Amino acid sequence: MNGRSSKSFVDEGRLDAILDVIEPGDFLLIQFAHNDEKAEDPTRYTEPWSTYQDHLRMYVDGARARGARPVLATAVERRRFDAEGKAVPTHGEYPAAMRALAAEERVALLDMQALSLALWQELGVEETKKYFNWTATEQDNTHFNPPGAIAVARLVARELLRARVLGPRDVCRLEAEIPESWISWPESAA
Repeated sequence: MNGRSSKSFVDEGRLDAILDVIEPGDFLLIQFAHNDEKAEDPTRYTEPWSTYQDHLRMYVDGARARGARPVLATAVERRRFDAEGKAVPTHGEYPAAMRALAAEERVALLDMQALSLALWQELGVEETKKYFNWTATEQDNTHFNPPGAIAVARLVARELLRARVLGPRDVCRLEAEIPESWISWPESAA
């Protein structure tokens, strides 16, 4: 569910709904930060080194209690560059707080923040516009269009392999052409 933080997702009962159906052997991929950062919104805001980690622990503990495997994923970076064209991080202490929690709890970590930042740097200022919702009327540096969603999904799949969450037999056609027509977006919910 988009627009949620680790806190609001729990407060709305969405984690409970997942934990009601998760089964032994399932994976629970956990990625929050974008909306946790919104200090002006008390329904979503969490502090990186306390309430953010506390909420993430609820996901980890809930998955483990049901025999599922939790996997933490740092937040994908926004599209932001400095004056010299260097991709710059935007998530403050949240990625470090998640990395520390993953080490403490011995949970697999997908470092999507580092991987996406490296990809944006490789692509550069202009080329990255092709991965985000950049149009004549909108300049959205957070949300992906289909090519961006595909690129990030490939990063996730590669990282799942690297972290040995998945094995080579679990992933196929990782480099195959994906027609944009195969991508659909869920309806927004309040």
